[in-house]
Amino acid sequence: MISVRKLSKRHGGVPVLRDVSAEITKGETIAIVGPSGGGKSTLLRCLNYLESFDSGEVRIADVDLRPGMVGRDGETLRALRTQVGMVFQQFNLFPHLSAIDNITLAPRIVRKLERGAAEKRARELLARVGLADRAGAFPHELSGGQQQRIAIARALAQDPQVLLFDEPTSALDPEMRDEVMKVIRDLAATGMTLLVVTHEMQFASDIASRVWVIDRGTIAEDGPPSEVVDKPQTSVAKEFFGRLRRHSS
Repeated sequence: MISVRKLSKRHGGVPVLRDVSAEITKGETIAIVGPSGGGKSTLLRCLNYLESFDSGEVRIADVDLRPGMVGRDGETLRALRTQVGMVFQQFNLFPHLSAIDNITLAPRIVRKLERGAAEKRARELLARVGLADRAGAFPHELSGGQQQRIAIARALAQDPQVLLFDEPTSALDPEMRDEVMKVIRDLAATGMTLLVVTHEMQFASDIASRVWVIDRGTIAEDGPPSEVVDKPQTSVAKEFFGRLRRHSS
């Protein structure tokens, strides 16, 4: 489903990603963890081309990405947007649109879906995330957890093959985090391919098929949670998980 080859990116001359290579098969859930500033969010943004990269290759959901894609590559990037959804830390809902209008906007504009069909699908997705009764609510009328669940429904409205989550629970209190994590668990159980940047290690251990520890722009460790989380091999992973355990105790 995803193939990354020697992906590198710099910000202002400073390396952020360094020759990252990885393979992800359909239906895997990858939990991406590691110290702040290590390149986790940048990697996600390169995978859906919200940020370009300087060298390397990405193939994701049968879409090929390369450095320097611009306007003439619009058709490729439109295909990418329909196949790869993203959920952000801060929800990014349009404040002037109701929940159902936030969800139907992209299918109607990008896929030219008729309003009735788009709204029917949106109501199905609202029920899926437990918010069937909030279709007409505006973002300011919703809790943070509800807004994030609407954002997930919006990402699902394009019927993507891959969903990317950039710390989807870090802006939420514990009860709201549980609401959102339940939705992500349910998605993982359906066999959708997920990449989740998270600091919720119990959550990562529960749902991930693999855990990546990213530090200084590289994947320092990659393996099942039982190995990476419980028996880390690299010094950066040992220090990272040790610090999390100390803070939680």
